[in-house]
Amino acid sequence: MTRLIDINMISAMVEKIGLDIFLQQMTENISRNYRQWMKFEKSARLASHSKVGVIELMPISDDQLYGFKYVNGHPANTAKGLSTVMAFGALAEVETGYPLLLSELTLTTAFRTAATSIMAARVLARKNSRVMAIIGNGAQSEFQATAFHLLLGINEIHIFDIDKTAMDKFQQNLSSYKTLKVIQFSNTAEAVKGVDIITTITADKTLATILTTDMIEPGMYINGLGGDCPGKTEIHANVLKQAKIFVEYEVQTRIEGDIQQLDKKHPVIELWQVLSGQQPGRDNDSQVIIFDSVGFALEDFSALQYLYELSNKLGIGKNIELIPQMDNPKDLYGLLTKTELTTDSSKAA
Repeated sequence: MTRLIDINMISAMVEKIGLDIFLQQMTENISRNYRQWMKFEKSARLASHSKVGVIELMPISDDQLYGFKYVNGHPANTAKGLSTVMAFGALAEVETGYPLLLSELTLTTAFRTAATSIMAARVLARKNSRVMAIIGNGAQSEFQATAFHLLLGINEIHIFDIDKTAMDKFQQNLSSYKTLKVIQFSNTAEAVKGVDIITTITADKTLATILTTDMIEPGMYINGLGGDCPGKTEIHANVLKQAKIFVEYEVQTRIEGDIQQLDKKHPVIELWQVLSGQQPGRDNDSQVIIFDSVGFALEDFSALQYLYELSNKLGIGKNIELIPQMDNPKDLYGLLTKTELTTDSSKAA
């Protein structure tokens, strides 16, 4: 039987153990797999681009498990009442190819992106960081804010979005966190002034410039999430050139990230090297650091792995017959007789 986890089951698991524990455990699982980077068979995602969006397949495996995510990115979907990003994924045994898990990944992608941001910030941001700006207040913004508040000690968040209703939505959703101060601003420059961390997470599929050099102060940590496909950027090239840059998987980020604007030889460091102790992260508190995050399959693999284990532990999930169970594995046709799909020859005559 294959385990099925739908959107309601994800919500039930979060409610059962608490959002802070859920995020913390997912972060730990992603970090553990990043530290074992070399054991994974990796590739850049396979993307099918159109004028209105992109549909992608993100596969990865180790010697025991194979995982993939199907995900789209369609910025205009909100006008149709649909999510900009929707996803599902699967986890299977390498030894047999048997699918162990089929899971929703729309909600989970927001969780794993926030968890990845925390994983990176812990080794790249200044240790006393308390104020963060979030530019772009769409579907994933509250997950970033919640994770940074609960797990990194951020207690003040400056927000800006060209859509005022998005800022109002953000502020309302986080109003229950009494120790978190949220302030709306009328432009990016005002929102990022004096902050420790900047998270950029806009959705437009354009070569945009959200951050320019005049907005950057010594020691800032930029958590760049919105530049995540060819022709889509958020950070001015000159900002990139003055910073120390970290990425998930260089081969993929050169194509999709903000560093697509730079020469291919411009140095970047893969995050796994810092997490495993092979490379230093921040050199000093005045250094400008950028995490150019595009989202990588290892993060989804780690999220699926975590969900599978948690689902079995909590007893939340459903077993489904996704793959046929046969007495004779060579008799696939025999399944038709079991479901009584035979034709009555006398009626046919």
